[in-house]
Amino acid sequence: MVRYRASIYDNYHWRDFVFRPGDIVISTPPKCGTTWMQMICAMLIFQEPVLTQPLSVHSPFLDTLTRSRRDVLADLEAQKHRRFIKTHTPLDGLPLEESVTYICVGRDPRDAALSLENHWENFDLASFMTTRDTTAAIDGATAEPTDIPALPDNARERFWCWADYDRPGLASLRGMLHHLQTFWDAADGVDAVLLHYDDLLTDLEGQMRGLADRLGITVSDRRWPALVNAASFDEMRAQAALTAPDAHDGVWRDNQRFFNHGTSGQWRDLLDDDDLERYRARTNAIGSADVVDWVHRGAL
Repeated sequence: MVRYRASIYDNYHWRDFVFRPGDIVISTPPKCGTTWMQMICAMLIFQEPVLTQPLSVHSPFLDTLTRSRRDVLADLEAQKHRRFIKTHTPLDGLPLEESVTYICVGRDPRDAALSLENHWENFDLASFMTTRDTTAAIDGATAEPTDIPALPDNARERFWCWADYDRPGLASLRGMLHHLQTFWDAADGVDAVLLHYDDLLTDLEGQMRGLADRLGITVSDRRWPALVNAASFDEMRAQAALTAPDAHDGVWRDNQRFFNHGTSGQWRDLLDDDDLERYRARTNAIGSADVVDWVHRGAL
């Protein structure tokens, strides 16, 4: 089990987690549809279009350093419904159980990078770090210094900081391609599901129905329209107080802004032909041909 630890998460929290048959682990790279997949799973499991609690309560982020590890584990142990747990840890950093389903969503990395831009602009880092340090004291742990680098003012230069970043433990092009590769290479006996963000955009109902079949969940035809609508990007934005991650903890300057565009192809407004040639070279140098082709839909 590979260690993934940074200033905001620690995958070793999973070592103390006791799985149940049927558990669902939502393991996606940052800004690739994690929250969207959590909502989809919530709709399939509860089969009601209105959440009774914040999505982050139904589906905790087990690796987070802003809540006591013991509290998160206790909350998960107390849950009676089929559990669906959030993580940004790749498959090689998770305990693997045959009775558990692991779901990953891939997205064009260039769009994920631009979504990350909005994420950091909307993120109250000072509030987050204060909460993290308080939590570390509760858990008797040592808070790591922040590993979030200072970024340049120019948007194109910020993109290249993300694309060229090579250190482990932070959202980056290398980290994203590696995460997808761990699902691509999942061993026999591991119930690993790899979905594409663009397919969720173009055929949400079809993707939800397919996932329900994979999870062994039956949904009556009369329920589908309301569940699909509730899991749509626009409806999730409208319900941001319930759907944005940890919205109740005040980590976002604007909960609705967490759901920024939810589209594909935004990178075309930023990257020119020279950038794209450089990006192709970088991507092909650090990613496998199969994963690079799949995540870019053959259009790199």
